[in-house]
Amino acid sequence: MIIILKPQATETDANEILDKIASLGLKPLYMPGIERTVLGALGDERKLKQLHLDSYPMVDAVKPVLSPYKLVSRELQAHDSIISIGGVKVGGGKFTVIAGPCSVEGQDQLFGVAEMIKDQGVPLLRGGAFKPRTSPYSFQGLGLEGLKLLKAAREQYQLPVVSEIIDPSDAELMHDYIDCYQIGARNMQNFRLLEAVGKQDKAVLLKRGMSATLEELLLAAEYIINAGNPNVILCERGIRTFETATRNTLDLNAVAYLKEKSHLPVFVDPSHGTGVKSLINPLSRAAVAVGADGIIVEAHLNPKEALSDGHQALTADDFSRLMADIKPFVAAAGKQL
Repeated sequence: MIIILKPQATETDANEILDKIASLGLKPLYMPGIERTVLGALGDERKLKQLHLDSYPMVDAVKPVLSPYKLVSRELQAHDSIISIGGVKVGGGKFTVIAGPCSVEGQDQLFGVAEMIKDQGVPLLRGGAFKPRTSPYSFQGLGLEGLKLLKAAREQYQLPVVSEIIDPSDAELMHDYIDCYQIGARNMQNFRLLEAVGKQDKAVLLKRGMSATLEELLLAAEYIINAGNPNVILCERGIRTFETATRNTLDLNAVAYLKEKSHLPVFVDPSHGTGVKSLINPLSRAAVAVGADGIIVEAHLNPKEALSDGHQALTADDFSRLMADIKPFVAAAGKQL
């Protein structure tokens, strides 16, 4: 349920109602806006009837939130959320590129990619220290050593870091080394993991599961915010379909749908969405055109020697071309790169 207050309502008026909501065992929400203050109540809404909220002089309207996902819904918050990753603002009028290697393999490899993307004006570095792989015999990441290298790269190149978390018990460990937790497709519905990052104060990039519906993605985001962390970014990374020509089917329908239904920023991962290096550039342009707030792309200075996903990693020349090609699309979308 949302309660819209009149323009002249004060914080004292809002607190009076919030206290009443809390006294019924519901979760109160306070959302001050530029023109109006909106209050929320999460829980068994039937209890609210006894408060007769529409009789309060400073209440303008009382409306139910119909969608099963409440906190991420535009019914609760109409304006776009802007999320900070280590001081870099994501969402709003920005189109943000996150780039880096699939896996952290060593200092020379990581620093080389960091320097390359820094020269291209990219503000955020990605890199995996913990790698959940389909095969137990594939490279699983450097673990803590990888996190230390990511932190060193952040300090060397002033690039906030995005890295995947795969175990709830790693949330505290990773906190000092990274600026944004990435929840991968395989863990989108690992609810203990969602709650663990929900208790942290850093941004979370939540990727869509390869067989997940959009409602399931939004409810996964709801888990994180309900645990206390509102800094969530959604990411479409391709879903599994009958088509085998590409690694996954990049569902750009999802971007427009999510932007319509949720106030959270929406990113696209064309690297995993296609698994085909030559398709990353055109699908990145399509992502801009359909309204995405950014892309996350894999890059490697020598993909032939990459320990994971080298076939879909962009070289320095590929990446330079990508950044040049998306610029006019970003400008046409009315955003800043």
